[in-house]
Amino acid sequence: MSAAEGPLVVGVDSSTQSTKALVVDVSTGQVVASGQAAHTVSTGAGRESDPRQWWDALCEALLQCGEAAREAAAVSIGGQQHGLVTLDAHGDPVRPAMLWNDVRSAPQARRLVEELGGPKAWADRTGSVPGASFTVTKWAWLAENEPEAVRATTAVRLPHDYLTERLTGQGTTDRGDASGTGWWASATESYAEEILAHVGLAPALLPRVVRPGEVAGTVRDAHDLPFSKGTLVAPGTGDNAAAALGLGLRPGAPVLSLGTSGTVYAVSKRFPADPTGTVAGFADAHGDWLPLACTLNCTLAVDRIAELLGRDREAVEPGTGVTLLPYLDGERTPDLPHATGLLHGLRHDTTPGQLLQAAYDGAVHSLLGALDLVLDADADRTVPLLLIGGGARGRAWQETVRRLSGRPVQVPEAKELVALGAAAQAAGLLTGEDPASVARRWDTARGPVLEAVERDEAALARIAGVLSEAAPLLEREPDRR
Repeated sequence: MSAAEGPLVVGVDSSTQSTKALVVDVSTGQVVASGQAAHTVSTGAGRESDPRQWWDALCEALLQCGEAAREAAAVSIGGQQHGLVTLDAHGDPVRPAMLWNDVRSAPQARRLVEELGGPKAWADRTGSVPGASFTVTKWAWLAENEPEAVRATTAVRLPHDYLTERLTGQGTTDRGDASGTGWWASATESYAEEILAHVGLAPALLPRVVRPGEVAGTVRDAHDLPFSKGTLVAPGTGDNAAAALGLGLRPGAPVLSLGTSGTVYAVSKRFPADPTGTVAGFADAHGDWLPLACTLNCTLAVDRIAELLGRDREAVEPGTGVTLLPYLDGERTPDLPHATGLLHGLRHDTTPGQLLQAAYDGAVHSLLGALDLVLDADADRTVPLLLIGGGARGRAWQETVRRLSGRPVQVPEAKELVALGAAAQAAGLLTGEDPASVARRWDTARGPVLEAVERDEAALARIAGVLSEAAPLLEREPDRR
């Protein structure tokens, strides 16, 4: 047995690039064991992964956790949002999953918005105006381009649903992840039959939406994991909702997450509906709302620029004249699915360090531009901006966010907040507590606060000006020959 004070739970983060598992002591929040295993993602026009890799990675990550995982009384899966998982009658993937950052469905997204009432109607119905990231657009793309795959599909799942179902044998999801599909009506908290009928998706193919605090099922006999039969399985949720739980977020506290994608979000008591499509009106995992804006290009894009320059990612230098929009994978915020990277203002005396700093500035500009729309109008603008994700501990990221936001920045010491949020959800099944309260008891948001500095209005105005003037270039579909 482990030296834990209370029962143990497992929290999982099945992200784009890897699966991480934490075994956590419910009483103290101490991480007593952890494991991680990688996935592969296709390159080229689409972004796809074989869902069976996620299961294999989960098995490997839990194996690394050793005996502690076997002692767990409950488990919860947090997973990357939006991915389209199509299963056949045997529960096997019909084809690789189309991931959140696959933008091939941009034409279908535009058409669906037009055909079903326009942006405001979508925002009022689902909380969001769907872009190419949303699952409904990927299903529409699949129906047009691979009709044989659609005919073979007997179940449609999100990434976290797929893993949860392999644990329990039951098809379930939660309101947080369902709200990112585009076919869940946030206003009524039910599947939107009109949208499903329009895209030819039968409701019977979708999972049951489990309520917050409800048990999704128990671990079944036939599995490859070190759980005892009957171990409780929580609903799970999408990665951003899980991270919000992991931070124990209260309404109005802003979060900026620096990962493969970049996101800004905050918990709100008000149903969000932004007809511009900048803010997605997601539900959270415990009954409130999680207005969120997401960029496709964040740490990976900046790291790629550093690689091209032959520089360490921290080797930035101040500069005032160069602008770099690092839209290497198209972009979601702003809505430019066909965009490529754009460099403006290059001169003989521009240094590699200045170019790298410009890449940081371009990535952070997109996120901060959406922050005011994410926050409620009466939110306290002096509350520190919580900086999380893989880039949060990088000094260049920290200083860029400080300079362009003009806000104090807090960097939580806790790592793997998605997995911690999943663990808090699992712990809530055992204690009856709200998972966010569990995370606050674990003090997961504790960390140093960096004081506010004067906002760099000149840099913000310069980037905005280049973005506006370059719109025709950024909106043009690239020639891939």
